[in-house]
Amino acid sequence: MEENNEQGKEIKNNANIQEIVEETIQHLNNPVTDLKPIVKKYLTAVQHVVAEGNKFYFSDGDARVEVRVVSDEIIRVRLAPHGVFLDDFSYAVPVVDQKVTTFRIDETEDHYHISTNTVTCNVRKLDFQISFSDNISGQVMNEDHSPMHWEENVDFGGYYVYATKQCLPEENFFGLGDKSGNMNLRGRHFQNWNTDAYSFGWEQDPLYRTIPFYVGLHDTTAYGIFFDNTFRSYFDFGREDQTKTSFWADGGELQYYYIHGPHMMDVVKRYQTLTGTHPMPPQWAIGYQQCRWSYYPESKVKEVAEGFRSRQIPCDAIYLDIDYMDGYRCFTWNKKHFPDPKRMIKELNDIGMKTVVMIDPGIKVDDNYWVFKEGKDKNFFCRRSDDYFMEGHVWPGRCQFPDFTNPTVREWWGGLYKELVDLGVAGVWNDMNEPAVFGSGTFPNDVRHNYDGYRGSHRKAHNVYGMQMVRSTYDGLKKLMRNKRPFTITRAGYSGMQRYGCVWTGDNVASWEHLKMGNIQCQRMSVSGVPFCGTDIGGFSGEPTPELFTRWIQLGTFSPFMRAHSAGDTAEREPWSFGEPFTSINRKFIELRYKLMPYIYSVFWEHHRYGFPILRPMVMLEQDNISNHYRQDEFTFGDKILICPILEPGAVSRMVYLPKGKWFNYWSHEVLTGGQEHHVDAPLDIMPIFVRAGSVVPEYPVMQFVGEKRIDEVRMNIYYADYEVNSFLYEDHGDTFAYEQDIYSEKKFNVKGDAESLTIRQSVEGLYTPNYELYTYNVVGIPFEVKKITIDDKDIVDFSMDEHNCLQFKSNKNFHYIRITI
Repeated sequence: MEENNEQGKEIKNNANIQEIVEETIQHLNNPVTDLKPIVKKYLTAVQHVVAEGNKFYFSDGDARVEVRVVSDEIIRVRLAPHGVFLDDFSYAVPVVDQKVTTFRIDETEDHYHISTNTVTCNVRKLDFQISFSDNISGQVMNEDHSPMHWEENVDFGGYYVYATKQCLPEENFFGLGDKSGNMNLRGRHFQNWNTDAYSFGWEQDPLYRTIPFYVGLHDTTAYGIFFDNTFRSYFDFGREDQTKTSFWADGGELQYYYIHGPHMMDVVKRYQTLTGTHPMPPQWAIGYQQCRWSYYPESKVKEVAEGFRSRQIPCDAIYLDIDYMDGYRCFTWNKKHFPDPKRMIKELNDIGMKTVVMIDPGIKVDDNYWVFKEGKDKNFFCRRSDDYFMEGHVWPGRCQFPDFTNPTVREWWGGLYKELVDLGVAGVWNDMNEPAVFGSGTFPNDVRHNYDGYRGSHRKAHNVYGMQMVRSTYDGLKKLMRNKRPFTITRAGYSGMQRYGCVWTGDNVASWEHLKMGNIQCQRMSVSGVPFCGTDIGGFSGEPTPELFTRWIQLGTFSPFMRAHSAGDTAEREPWSFGEPFTSINRKFIELRYKLMPYIYSVFWEHHRYGFPILRPMVMLEQDNISNHYRQDEFTFGDKILICPILEPGAVSRMVYLPKGKWFNYWSHEVLTGGQEHHVDAPLDIMPIFVRAGSVVPEYPVMQFVGEKRIDEVRMNIYYADYEVNSFLYEDHGDTFAYEQDIYSEKKFNVKGDAESLTIRQSVEGLYTPNYELYTYNVVGIPFEVKKITIDDKDIVDFSMDEHNCLQFKSNKNFHYIRITI
């Protein structure tokens, strides 16, 4: 160690150019008028160890480190620079401790080892460096490059906190939520500070949301790091120094969770056990939705809604942007444009069109405006350090802003939706909640927040402001709508936001680059714990060509959130806006969305109950194939349907990589072998779609909106495989919380084929009974002539082969097994 008392610094030998670069970046992002010495300190040798249940406290005589066993596969690390930890509170992680089977601490000559049945956290005595290893293989999964350290910030009296990890030559990184650019994060530097990023570009950073969670992948083995710090934070994945991965923050506590793999899917599912999954949305919210800034007056709204119905293009929701309000005052109506909103909403609902409205956080300063007067009288608006109210200009002009980190304010705000709910509004869209302010960008750092009693400045609360706003909206709607599921959208958020609302990628551009970027962004959000995500189909700003819009509709068909949206200064872009043949192609794919509704809804359940991501990039499907670490076009929706969108103008074919196994071309039923690339045709009316052999893919009849028709039977598409595959179908009421009391039906199908037969077995869980009684089967790809079909020991004779050589027959929905033989 080299000491320089005059400079007040303590520098270890391994604090090399990376730390110098980090300091430079830090102070460029936070300029000060008076340059003062930076006091930089590292942990030194371990001197004391104390065990308290599942928490182990290590000290070097001044600083303390807590290592907490959260579960068999998750370990949390916290640093207190001067031995005093901050209050243990997190908006991201409602409950820290999970089930731990066994844990213990052992001491060797050089290390302390805290072990579960699965993973071991190793603390090196000499210099406090921490590593995590797999108990079975002994492989070190993640290791400090240098000890955790901090810098005292003389300007605000807190700390910059740093962790620097080894970055192995073959290691790659994924996740981090709302980031643009390539899927693989290796070689890039990122900042987390929720930002209104209008018309953002490739690799522009930061964007709208903060998800400080990533998955590392080396030696084909995965682990995760979740840096639960709401301050402005940074990640460097080997950009400044290829041997280092670093994450640090402008304040708060150095607190991170190590999440064990070995598979990416394991890591993501375990991250979801910390931060939660998305509740089941109302089924209509999975349908197609149409938005524009703005549809008004009432006659225009009804014209668009009736345009869908007259053209037989399915749609479940239409949006009202800020122009429905009186002078952009939230919770009001412009009576000139919407003289009778309750009647209008009912008339829309009568044709199956739900109404979703926008609500922003900025409340106009106007003593004659009831929302402002209530908030002012109850002292619910944010204040600055000198006790003046925080004011800024947004759409209504001069505004004040509720402190959504105050639980009393959240309850008040949630109650403000009563009139909208009474009028029949079905969903709410929270926008501008980074928070965005004209001119200044966002709030000043000295704005004070309640932070649920753990008070802090805006430096601490900025990244959670939008999350707490949509939390208030969701909780308020849940109370007001009683047992009906709320539908909420938020532009900004933090880890855990998925418990309260869905997201879209923000104000994108009508360009092929943004089509490609949106495809990657939705996949990245999905593996970062935020599964209900989509893009503004067609681009928010700019003008899409007819071809671009149609290719975007095709991709949107397999986005969890499917909504077209555009700015008011652009040409209208409903699915029929470009004429034929585009209208018919757009209708074809939106209808496909509705046909596959039972499959899509089942994938949402798989996420909610089991923590699986909805979109799964190729690297997650085959992480042992290094080439997949760089693939980013193909993905699966759930695990049965693979999508490869067309992302280039004029393309009528493309190369597609299929994972190992056998895959059916959805359109032609051609069987292709996985583990290799294939050249496939993709004329304008086709997007490459493949179904995993052995899958059971349920279909509903095409509807113009969810619930339009009574379902009398469900079509079960079964894709033959000469091996065993499991599928399932989830059903419930579609709009209530009864599923939380086991009022649902989860039907599991086991399909097993060989050279002589195909056997399908069904088991059922849950107390919900669907109205229909029959399944209609469409068995694709049977390589032999069918001689006999047996259903629960009873032979049936009513079966046939159609013109596509697909076997068709029917059965009661309550069968136990079906055997098809030659």
